[in-house]
Amino acid sequence: MHSQVKTVASLASLYAFRMLGLFMVLPVLMLYGGEYRGASPALLGLALGVYGLTQALFQIPLGLLSDIWGRKPVIFLGLVIFAIGSLVAALASSIEGLILGRALQGSGAIASAIMAMVADLTSEENRTKAMAAIGASIGLSFSVAMIVGPGIASSVGLGGVFGVSALLALIGLLVLLFVVPSPPRLSASHRDTGAIPALILASLKDTQLLRLNWGIFVLHFVLMAAFLVVPLMLEERFAVSRDSHWLVYLGLLGIAFVLMLPLVMFAERKRRVKTVFVGAVALLGFSLAVLSQVNASIVVWLTLLLLFFTAFNLLEASLPSLVSKIAPAGAKGTAMGIYSTSQFLGAFAGGVSGGWLLEYYGPSEVYLLGAVVVAVWFAFAVTMKSPRYLSSVSVSVAQNFNATACVLAVPGVEDVLFVSEDALLYLKVDKRVFDESELNRVLQRNS
Repeated sequence: MHSQVKTVASLASLYAFRMLGLFMVLPVLMLYGGEYRGASPALLGLALGVYGLTQALFQIPLGLLSDIWGRKPVIFLGLVIFAIGSLVAALASSIEGLILGRALQGSGAIASAIMAMVADLTSEENRTKAMAAIGASIGLSFSVAMIVGPGIASSVGLGGVFGVSALLALIGLLVLLFVVPSPPRLSASHRDTGAIPALILASLKDTQLLRLNWGIFVLHFVLMAAFLVVPLMLEERFAVSRDSHWLVYLGLLGIAFVLMLPLVMFAERKRRVKTVFVGAVALLGFSLAVLSQVNASIVVWLTLLLLFFTAFNLLEASLPSLVSKIAPAGAKGTAMGIYSTSQFLGAFAGGVSGGWLLEYYGPSEVYLLGAVVVAVWFAFAVTMKSPRYLSSVSVSVAQNFNATACVLAVPGVEDVLFVSEDALLYLKVDKRVFDESELNRVLQRNS
């Protein structure tokens, strides 16, 4: 057990280092980006979001490649590419060099390979906790990046932020080589952690999953678009010095987390996930719509930004849980792969379109665009089905197992998929009524 905790912690640190390097630029690019030769708001928007395009293009392919080459070689390659991209951006003097560096950063897309490696190195009973730890590391890296990014940039400039990103990648390489154990074998396809090509089309046709994919696209669209405007507003309109921006983000993110946590707990415990989820989408759209219309004092502006962050954090935490609940047995990994690809495409689209609007119109139009795409999301969210509160379970069986009908008759088992080549049963169960002892008896009778 101790070795698995160490393994998960080391893999979570790899994920966090990379995401920290990507996110640190978010609150500072628009403040310092004008120093690059040829810079314009539209091109800075491209620089901010282009990592999302390359991340989306390479995430699933590199995950599948790790099934062939092995996890460590692909993760090593991804970290090296990320480090090279960070150095290119750190040394850039032109906007083209900055865009190239950010594109290379995104090309080191190791998320799927790390998730597959977590599945390789953890037992079935600990896997859900391991995945939750990885998810927590992503949220933590975002918050830390928002706080430390402005501090680093005010001391050593934007190039220094990218230099720290390169250093984090090198530390990640050392962790990978000397701390993360090698999987004992290149194991089964891990349908609940990795994408399966044969399931991609079916997942894309699932209208409930499509609603969630659109949701994460919009969420990161508005995040990127907003941060083309927010840092400039703090400095130019409210005269907050650059070296004090981290205090603003620390306060906002801290309060937003405190506000978000009881809502998440209420949604899960009272089984009111859809109600809270739809309310958060409405709150996100409201904050953006009002920001686009009012010439507010700093207190009102910060209050609206607090509402934005609270809704963002709540939705960021809720969406993966909904994907997990809705995805069919054995298809969660594929659904999550498409979901993550949608997230990064949203970041790219938000950066590009927000930058263009900022250059040719103004900050209000950037906020308004965000409000419009959230309004479309709200229409989809209202019409989605309330999720069934099902958990994913996988069980090892014999390769000639032929009693799926008996398993489906076990109380609480709602969906079953038998994959003979993996010798695994993938189940979706309602844990309120799931009879695990009866499942074990069925498996013993048919072993």
